[in-house]
Amino acid sequence: MFTLAHLSDPHLGPLPKAKFRELFSKRIMGYANWHVRRRGRHDMACLANLTLDMQNQGPDHIACTGDLAVIGLDAEFTPARAFLEKLGDPQHVSLVPGNHDSYVRGTADHPQLHWSEYMTGDGERVEGEPHFPYIRRRGKVAIVGVTTAVPTGFHSAQGRIGKEQARALTNILKGLGEEGLFRVVLIHHPPGGTEDILRRLTDARRIKRAMLLAGAELILHGHNHLSERRSLLGLDGMIPVIGVPSASAAPTDNKEPGAYNLYRIDGEPGAWSCEMIQRGYVKGQTEVVERQRVMLIEPQAPRVSVPRDLAS
Repeated sequence: MFTLAHLSDPHLGPLPKAKFRELFSKRIMGYANWHVRRRGRHDMACLANLTLDMQNQGPDHIACTGDLAVIGLDAEFTPARAFLEKLGDPQHVSLVPGNHDSYVRGTADHPQLHWSEYMTGDGERVEGEPHFPYIRRRGKVAIVGVTTAVPTGFHSAQGRIGKEQARALTNILKGLGEEGLFRVVLIHHPPGGTEDILRRLTDARRIKRAMLLAGAELILHGHNHLSERRSLLGLDGMIPVIGVPSASAAPTDNKEPGAYNLYRIDGEPGAWSCEMIQRGYVKGQTEVVERQRVMLIEPQAPRVSVPRDLAS
């Protein structure tokens, strides 16, 4: 059995002091929003307690689906690197960036500059810009990282996958399926395309097409700061699409207290099983507890080919 942990959207604080020239952009709205609303909702002590609980569960690998930053200030990326290192070394932690990590054009490349080891596929060079989608094979599981993080204008938190990345994703998933691996896609924006127009994945049709042509076993995302369980139609049937709350949301958060998910993956091609266990805060309580447990993929008997002479 392989256990994968998933957390997202920690929005690491406290927000560093910003120079006036750094706020002369979209950042001014995010800066004001942090100090008026978000600062009280994202609790770093709660985040530390949550990540400690996650590590105590002994996952084989950790996936983080972005938004470590708040408004993409230069000074945010080094503390975020320290957070990743506390989660684990780059071989045991896989990251994809979120829209807050590429908040403005001036620092849109900073996730690659500071966090590239956590977004580099097996056998690829760590130096330079990471290549997306990246692939990491861990036992029977293949982790595929996709970026939707692009700088956007005022009031926008949209994402985009792009034609070339979508085409590469299709080919990668086809190959991994032929290898008989359990394919997990990491993406920041929900791939269903049903979000508010200013927060959605603008070309969600591309990832939907990739799933129809190639398939996957599991898609993990962040962005909405909510526990979400949906599905997309894939080559071999419905694919679970799972979102998690902000990992730093306090127990008093009016949207949803912080949580992370564990996925226990077992079986073989044609007979996979995957159980999801969510652990996090319950409103008004300060302890991390199990909040739900559900089978995303029910265990099935392996498919057995019957020789023609026996079948007749």
